[in-house]
Amino acid sequence: MKNDFISLTDFDAPTLLGLLDNADQLKADLKKGVPHKELAGRTLGMVFAKSSTRTRVSFEVGMYQLGGHALFLSSNEIQLGRGETISDTARVLSRYLDAIMIRNDSHADMVELAHHSSIPVINGLSERFHPCQVMADLQTIREHKGGLKGLKLAYVGDGNNMAHSLMNGCAILGMDIAVASPAEYQVDPVVSRQVREIAAHSGSGLVITEDPREAVSGADVVYTDTWVSMGQEELKRAKVPVFKNFQVNQDLMNLARKDAIFMHCLPAYRGYEVTEEVFEGPQSVVFDEAENRLHAQKAILLYAILGSL
Repeated sequence: MKNDFISLTDFDAPTLLGLLDNADQLKADLKKGVPHKELAGRTLGMVFAKSSTRTRVSFEVGMYQLGGHALFLSSNEIQLGRGETISDTARVLSRYLDAIMIRNDSHADMVELAHHSSIPVINGLSERFHPCQVMADLQTIREHKGGLKGLKLAYVGDGNNMAHSLMNGCAILGMDIAVASPAEYQVDPVVSRQVREIAAHSGSGLVITEDPREAVSGADVVYTDTWVSMGQEELKRAKVPVFKNFQVNQDLMNLARKDAIFMHCLPAYRGYEVTEEVFEGPQSVVFDEAENRLHAQKAILLYAILGSL
């Protein structure tokens, strides 16, 4: 059995918590100078149909720190599903590599790649989910709040892949989550139905609303994302007026708990989804969050390639 990392819903709470514990240990050891070379001689293929600062650097540095090697494959080098079928690409790469990290638009293509690969496939981002980012988010919340279960996270913005994976992670680990989006940009109802089923077992709550103030009220964590995702720049003119009341500003933050933290997966566009005052303010933990991409992804790499928990 291979250890793909495609969606958080593929895992139970003990497994996700085990990954977070490993991420914490890897972070502590790195700061103490304790080496980890468990992936010596192993190679990760990084397939990028969409570019990224944090995803590329964190996975590449993570493999290096674990003793392995990362190979960058852009859309110019690999014609996934265009010049060569996805199944053929999967079977070829499986003969060369120890794991594949892929960042692309089509979640269906990613699932097909994983189906035909004999090596683990890690979801670096698809249009449906962004699980690696949420593992770093959960690690950051634990660092600042001391735990997860029973906390409330408020997500304000586009009902996109970040919202979906945050909903998944919160529901599995017993956190309440409220998602505020404009009516025409709500989360996928298929995802929300699955999350409600998970939440019924974990004891977490899910609120879907069009009112940011309702979502943020009493929250321990306030989270937002860019209104216009990469590759959708042509939608900016249409989306910005719709989202104008969904900006995270200090007035909105004041509705959360006094010790609430502000999070953003980056890149951030100050003056749009968040104000400069909040982004650079004392409640912001966005750069702790960005740092934890490295540590969370090292834990994911060890799980995917070695099965380590």
